[in-house]
Amino acid sequence: MRRPIIVGNWKMNILISTSKKWVEDFLKTSKLVSSFDLVIAPPFTSISAVRKSAEGTKIQLAGQNMASELEGAQTGEVSAIMLRDAGCEYVILGHSERRQHYAESDEIINRKILLACENQLNIIFCIGESIEDRNRGQANKVLEGQLLGGLDGLIEDQLNSVCIAYEPIWAIGTGHTANPSQVQDVHSFIRNWCKKVFGKNIAEATRILYGGSVDSQNSPSLMSQPDVDGLLVGGASLIPKSFYDIIKSSFED
Repeated sequence: MRRPIIVGNWKMNILISTSKKWVEDFLKTSKLVSSFDLVIAPPFTSISAVRKSAEGTKIQLAGQNMASELEGAQTGEVSAIMLRDAGCEYVILGHSERRQHYAESDEIINRKILLACENQLNIIFCIGESIEDRNRGQANKVLEGQLLGGLDGLIEDQLNSVCIAYEPIWAIGTGHTANPSQVQDVHSFIRNWCKKVFGKNIAEATRILYGGSVDSQNSPSLMSQPDVDGLLVGGASLIPKSFYDIIKSSFED
């Protein structure tokens, strides 16, 4: 049985002082059940503050990105061991914003994934197609290329640390969400691909998340799909009540 997971990606939002209040307000609002994993990805500057404010709760921390090197002359970068040292258990890698705006290739993402595995970080590995890819009927081909490139060289123990997050580029921050049937079709494709490449056990154990304009209205129907194991939430995670409403509608009704 795959354990569900909800991830809040704050992106480049929320200052240190605001992050403390976010945690306080969220914990006041929420009555969290223990049947799923809850992960928050603050900006690097706020990781320590969120860690302190969330101490003793079920909230786990993620880095939004990390360097493709472990240490050295890499001005402005944050390494896997630094994320671990800051209290992170997860890291988001391969996000479309990193691919688009910072020209991160499958090769670079793969190097980061391998480093994260070597340093005991769980990976939220993002893949997704553009609207042009989908309209041309190339969505699955694009996703397969990202899967092949990003997961190249991983062995079974390392694959156990990887969650795959399907985020269609055309749905991120646009208000347009893939309908539940579309999401299930893609998640089924991903799971079958994992089965073909890595075997039945890995395929059945791998958690596959959906991300892209998730809110409390669409989250129940998304989470009811058999191959949807969690949600990667962007803008709606910035407001504690909105984020909690997504969790409540997904698990606690």
